[in-house]
Amino acid sequence: MSIPHPDKMFISVNCAIITVSDSRTVVNDKSGQIIQELLIKSGHNLVNYIIIKDNKELIEITLKNIAKNDNVHCLIFNGGTGISNRDHTYDILANLLDKTLSGFGEIFRFLSYQEIGSRAIASRALAGVYQGKLVFSLPGSTGAVKLGLEKLILPELNHLWTQINN
Repeated sequence: MSIPHPDKMFISVNCAIITVSDSRTVVNDKSGQIIQELLIKSGHNLVNYIIIKDNKELIEITLKNIAKNDNVHCLIFNGGTGISNRDHTYDILANLLDKTLSGFGEIFRFLSYQEIGSRAIASRALAGVYQGKLVFSLPGSTGAVKLGLEKLILPELNHLWTQINN
């Protein structure tokens, strides 16, 4: 597969990771750890990593507060994207994004379908732009974050960040 407009140069993007979970801790947050490892291995910077409860107000406040930091270019949420009564990440982010990258969720679900079958329909992965920052939201499973980072986010992070800044 060829890239239609290859990036002229690599840009190290400053990222924040937000794990949304009522049960994860720094010790057992495997998904957050995978995101950190993949970002750093790819040459990007981790400038913030937090775990928050799956709470509507807390998700909104966290997005707004981290987005105020000029040193953060990209926020990667994981967790809270399902359809249970406790899953709020998608609903909050979808209502706050200035622009939505619809293709992200569509392609993520397509790739997920190839791995897990019809259960992929329950994924509410999403991406977009909020106040000049890239925002990605992935399910909290380790397989989902690995898929999202390796197949979608990391291959396009430089391009998307460059587009926001043009």
